[in-house]
Amino acid sequence: MPASLPALFLSRRALLRTALATTATVPFAVITPAHAADAYDTLRATWRDLILGTGFDPAAAPYAAKLADLGASATALRSSMSPATGSLWPDLPFADPEPDTDAESYTFSGNLQLSYQRLRTLAEAFAQPGNGLTGDPGLLDAVLTGVDHLHTQAYRAGRTRYGNWYNWQIGIPQALLDLCVLLHDQLGATRLDRTCAAVDHFVPDSAVANYTGTSTGANRVDLCRVLALRGVLGRTPAKLALARDALSPVFPLVTSGDGLYADGSFVQHTYVPYAGSYGAVMLGGLALLFALLKGSTWEVADPGRQVVLDSVENAYAPFLFNGLAMDAVSGRAISRGVQKADPRKVRQDDHLRGHAIIACVALLARSASATEKARWDGMVKGWIARDYYSPLLTSPQLGVAQLARLQAVADGPATAAPEPVGHRLFPGMDRAVHRRPGWAASLAMASHRITYYETGNEENLRAWHSGSGMLYWWGSDYANGQYSDDFWPTVDPYRLPGTTASRTPLADAAGGPWGAARPDARWVGGASDGTHAAVGQYLKGLSSTLLAKKSWFFLDDTVVCLGAGIHGRDGTAVETTVENRNLGANGVHRFTADGTVHPATPGWSATLPATRWAHLAGHGGYVFPGGATVRAARQARTGAWSDINKAATTTSVTRRYLTLWCDHGTDPTDATYAYLLMPGASESQTAARAADTDWLTVLANTDDQQGVRVPSAGFTGVNFWFAGTVGDLTASAPASVMIRETATTATLCLSAPLRDGTTVDLTWNRPAASVTAKDPSVQILSTGPSLKLRITPGTLGAVHRTTVRLA
Repeated sequence: MPASLPALFLSRRALLRTALATTATVPFAVITPAHAADAYDTLRATWRDLILGTGFDPAAAPYAAKLADLGASATALRSSMSPATGSLWPDLPFADPEPDTDAESYTFSGNLQLSYQRLRTLAEAFAQPGNGLTGDPGLLDAVLTGVDHLHTQAYRAGRTRYGNWYNWQIGIPQALLDLCVLLHDQLGATRLDRTCAAVDHFVPDSAVANYTGTSTGANRVDLCRVLALRGVLGRTPAKLALARDALSPVFPLVTSGDGLYADGSFVQHTYVPYAGSYGAVMLGGLALLFALLKGSTWEVADPGRQVVLDSVENAYAPFLFNGLAMDAVSGRAISRGVQKADPRKVRQDDHLRGHAIIACVALLARSASATEKARWDGMVKGWIARDYYSPLLTSPQLGVAQLARLQAVADGPATAAPEPVGHRLFPGMDRAVHRRPGWAASLAMASHRITYYETGNEENLRAWHSGSGMLYWWGSDYANGQYSDDFWPTVDPYRLPGTTASRTPLADAAGGPWGAARPDARWVGGASDGTHAAVGQYLKGLSSTLLAKKSWFFLDDTVVCLGAGIHGRDGTAVETTVENRNLGANGVHRFTADGTVHPATPGWSATLPATRWAHLAGHGGYVFPGGATVRAARQARTGAWSDINKAATTTSVTRRYLTLWCDHGTDPTDATYAYLLMPGASESQTAARAADTDWLTVLANTDDQQGVRVPSAGFTGVNFWFAGTVGDLTASAPASVMIRETATTATLCLSAPLRDGTTVDLTWNRPAASVTAKDPSVQILSTGPSLKLRITPGTLGAVHRTTVRLA
């Protein structure tokens, strides 16, 4: 706590120690003074409002439909409930005949969590007005029967957990504690007391004693939510203090492992970019806890909380586009699709994940400054207005409370903010996002720091190559369902757009779970001035001998893509996928190459020699400088979500694809590629770019360096895989360099993606009159006929800028 706070506030560590000691000896039903009891009642009422919502008309859209669905779900669940030994619902047996932590035990503990979540749904129907079951005595009896049954048979003090730790410490107690808040006056003291005892048993204070293992990031926030609600229900001040203070390790920025980074990265499970999933859980959990405790004795006052508030615009908003959350930062969640256990059969996708984050932002705004709230309300209002593919205000992902908060923003005075324009690099998690008027793109890479992909719990079994340079892109008013519309179960996993991959067959979950699949590659990163960028990846293939140097140069209307040093000895073909566009269930989008229209029939394929350009109607154009042999195919691909996630539906779906790729042959040596991606370009614009041979100069495309110059944009970008000279630039060590010139000035941006701290001397053989601005890490060695700089880059992959006045 700041020194200016009253002395009665103990230090955080002291509070943590006091809480640990006190709660070990004080009974969970501790008697407190009347004024303290009032505080607990207020907190309980606040939580009830947070989860049920306020200020909405149950008879108005979209709430009436949501509430009707809630009533129907609750009716079906009550009808199917059948308490028996080892189960509460016949389809969810939770008694493990051989309790341990194997896959079978995970299923049983997961079923127990689902059972409690179903009871929570019943409790919500009892408490929520307008669903047809509000206050229904028969429904209440069913909930009380279920609570007693599960307590007797599974979740109670003295029992030993089995299966997944998460179910016992987070999933089950969150559902149970919510239920207790909703039915507090109906449960009675005995049930509340034994609930507190059960939670104390499975989620002891020691669960947050150390910030490590399963008690970091989003998991830590979830645990603190459990402890806080346990404190509210048990009227235990030490529990609430512990919950508040155990949040503090989440706040500081990190430079490795789990957490938020200064560059906006968010990592969970040590190696996985996760802003769209675990990060969203963390943000949502903090938004709820901040709102719950605001104005109370236990309000979160740690100044570190500002890191969380800053993360809205630094870590989350960059990955939101027209309401969707980019898959590149959603880990295993991309594979969930339609879950077998979801009675609504709602398909989880990038838009629904985005909706959840946006709802979190709307709630967190309650705990922000007036200036931040006004800015965030504008952002939220903009996302609401632009998500034409999956409208936010009727999102199946969101409950009544979340929709009511979003509707309040939509009806409020804020002006809808447009999508921002610019480039962001996230070296802490090997990601990049490029935004231009009319489109956006994101790039996913892998290194020794960041996994190719995450699998685990039999999820995300075939996203093997999604970190091998996958380039996602969307238009402002088209193709916003590109990755939402059953993309992941139907796409060819060896031909993800932008990637270079060996066709070596891979087993499901190849490389191992929880981010274990990481290449021994260090040169991954780039340089950007905030508008354009040079980005590179030294690619080593997953479970293959594949090697490649891949570069992307992000410009106003184009992404220039280069590949070199492509090598493999697996006895299989190596391919670079230029594009693999999801055309939906019945897409017949016109495909043209060098002016020739090709068949729209699924099953068509062709080798297109000396191709200079191609165009896909409704999407964009592709240019191949100097011409290239390109393979093209139309496919109708069928798959099921269960193919990539064992908890998902087995129902088959079919989607049509237009695929373009460069076939480097079997066991290639030093193969290369070069192409331009032009999102949203018309056929005539694409043909004109191909005809304008002066627009782009490829300065180098070798295993040592890759670089381009675009005179009309004043852009030069070079990735030095090794020291050397390319055009007017010489680097003394590996580096990524980007230059933007005007008639009188130039800005030079450099990073050292190896992150080994080696000093880089950069020479630009251009007359420079003077340096007008520079970062502290930049030393000026000389100006005049040439500019010579010495950069001390550090070890975080940061970009170092210098601005010069040209002679």
